[in-house]
Amino acid sequence: MDQILCDNFLSGLIADPFAVLGARPARVDGKSGVLFRAYLPEAKSVTAILAGDQTVTLVPQGPPNTPLSAFFEAFQTFDHDFSPYRLRAEFETGAVTFYDAYSFPPVLGELDLFLWNQGNHYRIYDKLGAHPMVHRGVRGVHFAVWAPSARRVCLVGDRNLWDGRRLSMRPRGSSGVWEIFAPYFRPGDRYKFEITTQGGDLLIKADPMGFYMEMRPKTASVVYNLDQYQWGDEGWMSGRRSANRLTEPMSIYEIHLGSWRRHPDGSWLTYREVADQLVPYLKDLGFNWLEFMPLAEHPFDASWGYQVSGYYAITSRFGTPDDFRYLVDRCHREGIGVILDWVPAHFPRDSFALEYFDGTHLYEHADPRQGAHSDWGTLVFNYGRNEVKNFLVANALFFCDAYHIDGLRVDAVASMIYLDYSRKEGEWIPNRFGGRENLEALEMLKTLNTKIYELFPGALTIAEESTAFAAVSRPVHLGGLGFMFKWNMGWMHDMLDFMSKDPLFRRYHMDRLTFALLYAFHENFCLPLSHDEVVYGKRSLWDKMPGDYWRKCANLRLLLGYMFAEPGKKLLFMGGEFGQINEWDHARALSWELTERPEHRGLLNFVRDLNKLYASEPALFERDYDWRGFEWIDFHDSDSTVVSFLRHGRNPADSILFVFNFTPVPHQGYRLGVPKMGYWRELINSDASSYGGSDVGLGGGLRSESSPSHGRAQSLSLTLPPLGFLALKCF
Repeated sequence: MDQILCDNFLSGLIADPFAVLGARPARVDGKSGVLFRAYLPEAKSVTAILAGDQTVTLVPQGPPNTPLSAFFEAFQTFDHDFSPYRLRAEFETGAVTFYDAYSFPPVLGELDLFLWNQGNHYRIYDKLGAHPMVHRGVRGVHFAVWAPSARRVCLVGDRNLWDGRRLSMRPRGSSGVWEIFAPYFRPGDRYKFEITTQGGDLLIKADPMGFYMEMRPKTASVVYNLDQYQWGDEGWMSGRRSANRLTEPMSIYEIHLGSWRRHPDGSWLTYREVADQLVPYLKDLGFNWLEFMPLAEHPFDASWGYQVSGYYAITSRFGTPDDFRYLVDRCHREGIGVILDWVPAHFPRDSFALEYFDGTHLYEHADPRQGAHSDWGTLVFNYGRNEVKNFLVANALFFCDAYHIDGLRVDAVASMIYLDYSRKEGEWIPNRFGGRENLEALEMLKTLNTKIYELFPGALTIAEESTAFAAVSRPVHLGGLGFMFKWNMGWMHDMLDFMSKDPLFRRYHMDRLTFALLYAFHENFCLPLSHDEVVYGKRSLWDKMPGDYWRKCANLRLLLGYMFAEPGKKLLFMGGEFGQINEWDHARALSWELTERPEHRGLLNFVRDLNKLYASEPALFERDYDWRGFEWIDFHDSDSTVVSFLRHGRNPADSILFVFNFTPVPHQGYRLGVPKMGYWRELINSDASSYGGSDVGLGGGLRSESSPSHGRAQSLSLTLPPLGFLALKCF
């Protein structure tokens, strides 16, 4: 070992530490043998312990307290099989014996690297990141990271004093991947990657594919073994494969985990505590799907999880990855599907995470006209880069695989597919055809959806897409993006605008109520009343409703009833089920004390019965995406502000009549044409006293009369409740 080699190694000019450290064939003074070399700063003596407990003494290569003194080496002429060996190092604090990381061969195969660079390694999360394993008979942790422009990459962590000189990683040729098997690392150890850029700067980065991270504001990755949890949801997972979500009822409860409930002292519930409280609550109310706002690791609470720093790490705020698995497991065993909000549209500028990862714009575009979101102060993924596309697609598959997630709600799709999204003239770059569509993002989304349905039958994806982009929820092979569902943002805005108006003026805005049916079957829509509409001064659903306390409650029942009656899957943000009065605040729990008040208990009763009705009547879900499943009776009665329609199932006997009165005035003798003679039974009356209403209605039902109306030979003479609706079925 000479001074030049020493200086080059310590300055990072030698990318491959295996060219310097470990054991290798050598020829010294005309003799063939094996050269052993180790780098151990502050060690007083070093001995290599080989197979059969044969020992070799390594000697320092320079005077004490010089850089060369940290290098120990020995040349031996005996045969050596180059199997892993241990080092025993003497320090002032005592002796330590450990396997030399530089005595192990690579773990990753050439096929893994080829598929990664090609963008087609859909289980790359099994290869990159940190993986406890046994390699060449020795227990340790394999670390691998993609940093193609780095001059050198070192592993730093609890086991090597966070000193990058002690554990430089092996570059894997032109793949850009660096790896090291660290035999003395264990699950629970914290770590990061120390990256030397081509310019000589040092960057300390968390693992992009780490499975666990420290609690913010700390940012280190944590080694975690994902192979230990024992699932109990075999029945659900088996049944999921044959499920047809398009023709099944889906009542989705959207939740922000940190503010659903909290302990009396304001601290968060853990994943396991949430499981024990939330799952029975959902079962009681009849919600059969649960959608979590983002739970991937994020440093800033107020981002609600939408600015992700650890894409493969479930947030440590509420517990460990296995704790979250317990929550998913509990849901599945109770027949509740789980959807996770997923954020591939952008990522934050935190220096410890993806930004400028290896000293270059690796994950993001270099040009801010392509790589920056001015609205959110975040960065845009370079979807055209094979490895970045692979990183994202594999991330979605990872949650379906490792956490048994049943669906992904993909956030901000519109911002991904339009190059000019929220950009002025000159602030964006057209695609190669001169258009505004982000062709690479579109291709990534198509691949994502294709692979999810191929590899995880029965899983689903939902697009939050706010424009009229065509065929979002149509199969890729038919020219679509491949999502199963799309949020109907237009419906949500129109409905809330209509319902927030004084009933006196609603008659002039009936188009807001009915317009969505003009395009209801263009996509597979989900009707959302989401978190986005109850923050930032928009007011809670309750507070949007006009009138006094009684009228607010009646209007909210009317809104929820209209959502459940119309075609499409249903989504309600937490708190809406009992009439949360205050705007949602991520930093505190919902106002559960309201459920002690009769009006709010009545609203809970109503939601419970609404979910029960929805799940039990095929007409409300079998033909959600078939125009034959919906039929207007009258949407012209603006004078009375009443609309009526039929929902049809495959069986004509399953049809249900809905009549909505959007005014506080009861209507006596309201004549409505119906398709059948018979007894029309009241399935639900939103004005029932058990819901906090005034009990105006039909007293259980009535028989149709041979009196023509609305182009039909028979009709009903109805008593319509104020700010209420009736659901009727003919028997």
